[in-house]
Amino acid sequence: MRVALVVPGGVDRSGEYRVIPALLALIGRLALHHDVQVFALRQGEHADSWDLAGAHVHNIGSSHTRLRAVRAICNAHRSSRFDLVHAIWSGPCGLVTVTAAKILAIPSLIHIGGGELVSLPGIGYGGSLRWRSRLREKLVLRTASAVTAASAPVLQALGHLGVTAQRVPLGVDLRSWPPRAPRLRSQGACARLIHVASLNRVKDQTTLLVALAELARSGTRFEIDIVGEDTLGGEVQALASRLGIAGSINFRGFVPQRDLRALVAVADLMIMASRHEAGPMAMLEAAVLGVPTVGTAVGHITEWAPGAATCVPVGDATALARAIGALLNDEEQRLRIAHEALQRATREDADFTARRFQTLYDGLTAPR
Repeated sequence: MRVALVVPGGVDRSGEYRVIPALLALIGRLALHHDVQVFALRQGEHADSWDLAGAHVHNIGSSHTRLRAVRAICNAHRSSRFDLVHAIWSGPCGLVTVTAAKILAIPSLIHIGGGELVSLPGIGYGGSLRWRSRLREKLVLRTASAVTAASAPVLQALGHLGVTAQRVPLGVDLRSWPPRAPRLRSQGACARLIHVASLNRVKDQTTLLVALAELARSGTRFEIDIVGEDTLGGEVQALASRLGIAGSINFRGFVPQRDLRALVAVADLMIMASRHEAGPMAMLEAAVLGVPTVGTAVGHITEWAPGAATCVPVGDATALARAIGALLNDEEQRLRIAHEALQRATREDADFTARRFQTLYDGLTAPR
């Protein structure tokens, strides 16, 4: 089977920087059985191509991207016919996918994996901020041959649009993240926390730091690694200083996957404070290492709570602080949640994701 896979980016030629590990894991597995041609809309400013994870990447570039992407898919189809076009994320990727598929008279598949259906005007985030974008998403998703989504809350949002979809989480590559059983905390030891996310408005590190400050005032000793690229120009670090908790925080910046696993492995809890997530992937990676998540009511955190995660309302720093403290003070419950999270994350790993998409490919391309 020949597959045109449309992505926004995350497929840098380095295979390490500016990449999305779950996406590379999926591409590598699909490429074992299919000719996968990846069309990256904005991996780099200039058009280029390279091989990665067994697939061939076509970087479209930053000028007239959508039109040129459709043209590139059609040109590649003429040399060797595609069986379907698959978008990971909708938005511009979805529009390119359904347009090319209609022109070529082949099936299209769209996976919702981010904020395509979200509107958070207070922070200027979401693919549905403007009426034109909302209309485009409705048309694109109703035109697609099939739609998938990473988690139950996204399926619910699609249902409100009248779109039927299937749940396909982007799972962890267990070759890179070998599972490990939850470990017992040393009684009375300083708690080891970790937060993995780019520093930006939607990840809401403000709520995270306010919660940590409340946790410190309650007498809980902790140290937290905050891992992720800083897009806010030091704003989060400055807030940590004002709150008096800078000494308990290690701002790590971007950390490659090969080094990230070691940081997650020594943590007692993964903490997330996002205003929106389809995942988050960091939660799944922590789960396979036996580290449970305390976070806001988004994505997998919502669908896994209460048995495999602890969930609090979005933006509620006090509730987040209390939930962290409660789980740190109840080792039996922390381990119970960690074991259940481990089972779920390993059951729905990267191999599971590839199998689910393969089943969809077979159904979409079967003779009718």
